[in-house]
Amino acid sequence: MAEQHLDTDLAWKLVLDAVNRSNVTLPLPGGEQPAIKLNGRGWQLLNDATRDARELFELFLPLCRPVSEGEAPRVIGQLGQSLDGRIATVTGCSRFINGDDGITHLHRIRAVSDAVVVGAGTAVADNPRLTVRRVAGRNPVRVVIDRHRRVPDDYHLFTDGEAPTIRLVAGKYRAGHGQVPASGVQEVPCLGEYDNEQPADPKVILRVLGDFGLRKIFIEGGGVTVSNFLNAGLLDRLHVMVAPMIIGSGRPAFSLPEIDLLDDALRPTATLVNLGTDMLFDLNFSD
Repeated sequence: MAEQHLDTDLAWKLVLDAVNRSNVTLPLPGGEQPAIKLNGRGWQLLNDATRDARELFELFLPLCRPVSEGEAPRVIGQLGQSLDGRIATVTGCSRFINGDDGITHLHRIRAVSDAVVVGAGTAVADNPRLTVRRVAGRNPVRVVIDRHRRVPDDYHLFTDGEAPTIRLVAGKYRAGHGQVPASGVQEVPCLGEYDNEQPADPKVILRVLGDFGLRKIFIEGGGVTVSNFLNAGLLDRLHVMVAPMIIGSGRPAFSLPEIDLLDDALRPTATLVNLGTDMLFDLNFSD
């Protein structure tokens, strides 16, 4: 049988087949011809593929590897920003800084994650669905950090029934293996005192999600929430999508402690990928 040329559609089907699998050879979708060999932390392409398909494998296969119980969770963050580093205008308008290709990329990250996490500010501003709609794949468990229950109860996260939602609220967490609801919303007290104005502790959030069996975590936004995980040293990867747009003012992408010297700047391993409508910086903090 002649080799089948792998395009992005076939590549994405293979990525989905690779979710939570390792040390296996995956055949082409709908056939028996070997396409990709997964081996521990790496992979080998066994078929001809377009450049876009190869980039898809390079971006997503590392996110598919299973995370065993007892291992540290795998955490990826995402920020969509303008050329001048803004994620919203001064009034909070952010839909849509990134173009269609950037939004498709965002949905693909959701599809290979166990859970997608947003802060209350982002949820209030955007009323997001946090589901997979642009690509094939399953919806992740939706998690909103909402200590003061700021997100209206009639928002999509709590009413659309598309995926289970965990609402992290003020209170003391009672450790023990949690159970993700089959549908609907489950409130989990774990964010300390109600009147505590300090940001939620990322370590606590990951510990709680791990208790629910959620080990591949996608921190989707907003900028403050992603920055908190980055500052805590808990991001394995960060995807920064830059749109060809200059806003000139507005909310910065990152909120991190000030530094005096460039030697103190974060310098992750970086890969640049042209998504089409946006440029992606794939930043690896786990090396």
